[in-house]
Amino acid sequence: MTLNTTHNPSDPQDFTIEEQSIDKDESPGAAKASEVDPHARLAADLDASRAESEQWRDRFLRKAAEFENFRKRSERERAESATLTKSTVLIEFLPIMDACERALKSFSERDDQPGRLQSYREGVELLYKQLGDTLARLGVIALEAKGRKFDPHMHEALVHLET
Repeated sequence: MTLNTTHNPSDPQDFTIEEQSIDKDESPGAAKASEVDPHARLAADLDASRAESEQWRDRFLRKAAEFENFRKRSERERAESATLTKSTVLIEFLPIMDACERALKSFSERDDQPGRLQSYREGVELLYKQLGDTLARLGVIALEAKGRKFDPHMHEALVHLET
């Protein structure tokens, strides 16, 4: 073993040590034999890369599944929100529709002034038709409730009487 030192006296930070090692027992061929087999090292690296690749693949699949679940949940919430919004608006329009229907039923064929009442009746009928068409486009359908048994899933109770 040889030790070479160089030092520049003007610079206290400049101090290097070089070490060279030559043993009598080691030969250049022995150094290669002591190294790990390159094929074994490549195989180990390949196994490590495959394991890492599998970890990344698993993470990717989990994130993709999370994203798909988020997308489905968002679509479901959007549909529920649209239904809620629609039902809120429709609840406001239904009393108007009922009022138009009552107004139409109040007209009779025996009115004293048929000309003036007839034009008023036609106006209410037009309003009733337009409102009905609008509600139909929004998905509202008329249910016949008169004379039928009360079904809480289809009908709305207006009055509660104890019996």
